[in-house]
Amino acid sequence: MRLLFSIGAVLVAGVLAGGDVAGFAAPGPKFEASKDRPQRLAADRDAQTVDVELILAVDVSYSMDMDELAIQREGYAQAIQSKEFLQALKLGPNGRIAVTYFEWAASSDQKIIIPWRLIDGPETADAVAAEILKTPIRRASRTSISGAITFAMPLFDEDPYRGLRRVIDISGDGPNNNGGPVTVARDAALEKGIVINGLPIMVKEPSYSTMDIDNLDYYYEDCVIGGPGSFVITIKDREKFKEAIRTKLLMEVAGRTPERPVVRVADKEPRVSCMIGEKIWSDRWGR
Repeated sequence: MRLLFSIGAVLVAGVLAGGDVAGFAAPGPKFEASKDRPQRLAADRDAQTVDVELILAVDVSYSMDMDELAIQREGYAQAIQSKEFLQALKLGPNGRIAVTYFEWAASSDQKIIIPWRLIDGPETADAVAAEILKTPIRRASRTSISGAITFAMPLFDEDPYRGLRRVIDISGDGPNNNGGPVTVARDAALEKGIVINGLPIMVKEPSYSTMDIDNLDYYYEDCVIGGPGSFVITIKDREKFKEAIRTKLLMEVAGRTPERPVVRVADKEPRVSCMIGEKIWSDRWGR
């Protein structure tokens, strides 16, 4: 199922139920410290609560050309700074999110670019965007979506903030061809209550050298994503690269679900083999 989204649809689709963090008045002299402590602890917990803990896992394998990598970086930075993003941010019950951004290639190749950061307005958004842009662009060999998911899962335990939702956002232009099976990693994440969304990049024609495949969107839908409200936004036009990234982030921040969600039927055969990447690699290089 191919899903098409627009920025306007994301923002107009509806407003999340709002909620202010309860404030606590400073205790007067008649209050004892022991009675005040639970209130202060509750306030501290509220201050650490965010609407979503969002992990952006970005493909930097050699199948991505330098122009795509640059557009990808700029797309994330501009999306985080956009007025639409900041508007969606304020629609949440807490008005803030926690985000971390890492790049991945082979199963043993993941590099954190942005450790966990709080985004609660223009200043923090600008700081995160600037940090993304200043890091030198790199490329690496192989494509391990399973490695990216496996690397991402324990990052939630390191996050000082606690989200109402936990989301891993995977972007890439090819199937898993290294590391463990992608479905095993996906299912492990789903068991932890983590949602996985996908951004399959299909701006080039499949070729022998890049290991691109037809219907990468089907592969992502059937083999990669999962969890309540999970979705795929496909990029097929290089000119729409940044818009697609922005739309995806808006949906994740606002907690919106697609009008036509991806529904996975248990025991149903995937439309594209979830081992297609491993098979192509083995057929070409015998390992």
